[in-house]
Amino acid sequence: MPWILIQLIVSPFDQAQYFFDFPHFSACVFKGKLRNLENSGYCLPTLKTMNPFSELPTPCYVVDTQKLRQNLEIIRSVQDRTGARIILALKGFAMFRVFPIIREYLCGTTASSVNEAKLGSYEFGGEVHAYAPAYSEKDIHQLSPLIKHITFNSFSQFHRFKEQVSNINPQVSMGLRINPEYSEVATELYDPCRPCSRLGMTLQHFEGEALDRIEGIHFHTMCEQNSDTLERTLKVVEEKFSPYFEQLKWINFGGGHHITRPDYDVDRLCRALDAFMQKYSLQVYMEPGEAIALNTGILIASVMDVFENDIPLAILDTSATAHMPDVLEMPYRPVIQGAGAPGSKAHTIRLGGLTCLAGDEIGDYAFDQPLKVGDRLVFEDMAHYTMVKNTTFNGVHLPSIATYNPLTQTVEVVREFGYEDYRSRLS
Repeated sequence: MPWILIQLIVSPFDQAQYFFDFPHFSACVFKGKLRNLENSGYCLPTLKTMNPFSELPTPCYVVDTQKLRQNLEIIRSVQDRTGARIILALKGFAMFRVFPIIREYLCGTTASSVNEAKLGSYEFGGEVHAYAPAYSEKDIHQLSPLIKHITFNSFSQFHRFKEQVSNINPQVSMGLRINPEYSEVATELYDPCRPCSRLGMTLQHFEGEALDRIEGIHFHTMCEQNSDTLERTLKVVEEKFSPYFEQLKWINFGGGHHITRPDYDVDRLCRALDAFMQKYSLQVYMEPGEAIALNTGILIASVMDVFENDIPLAILDTSATAHMPDVLEMPYRPVIQGAGAPGSKAHTIRLGGLTCLAGDEIGDYAFDQPLKVGDRLVFEDMAHYTMVKNTTFNGVHLPSIATYNPLTQTVEVVREFGYEDYRSRLS
């Protein structure tokens, strides 16, 4: 069998899990204090084994619903302490099977398109906010009945569509995205304030403009950052745009707030929110996507082939470009359970994806034992910006989607994909 889970804690979500491939240990092995279990006197094949993951198809995303709740508890505490309203950014995480859990904690969703707005309205409920760099007349016609807030990217879009929005749904609150021309995002691809940015209006665009019927402003300048970055950003936003605050009802601080990261300073965030809201009496919204699902999901993949071309190579049944595109776009090196940096363990191997793209490579990883066909690898933190961005390039199957409930020790495969999913995207 490819791997067997010794029933110590239950799942690959837990750092104290052990995966064994009898008679040899597999690639995903050895976390915690029982590293020398094979020398402890236990007869390994007779230990009780219960592996709810062993029958999962691969590749497969698995979301731990309890870890999701842990993140949401943190986020709800921010809302309770400050009065800020936090909504789910569907562009980062849109697994609607777990929306019933999320809506216990959050009041709504934010959409970047008509399709996301429909998903938020039909599957989540509550408030639906919308922002996109541009809308068409058809977009406005479809969005307006669904949403509570709409943020325009430019004054020209606002002037073009404000009457149409009001005529369709007078209850919609209209806002404008601003560009404070301040960002601490290091990767240019993700920096919305880079020179000549198309995202939002700078202060100079406000000259000669009346804000009649604009009730809010929205800025999104952060990416995976802590609350100290927000403090510095708010200082710039206040310096430039506070003269307009008296005319507004709300302000949206956007996303990029890594609220559920272990080193995130939640107290500092709450102090910043309290100070801002007391000073300006504006309703503050935040719309993280990644923070909702951070460290809640894994991607399980299987080794399909192993060979050498000057270095050891393994082909997996997953793909960087198709299933975890941020690995190439950011770029970054995902964590694999039981693996280390090249040279840190006995066997270093390059992991490649299933597509024909020459650069569809995940990276070089070191393992205690050589990889072999059938071994399963567990990629950590794969719930956000994966399912929402993956593709069927080369016709490769999309990864299945599953949930794991550690309280009941049950895994449910909620979606598998096949030929019809590929075909339906084409014509």
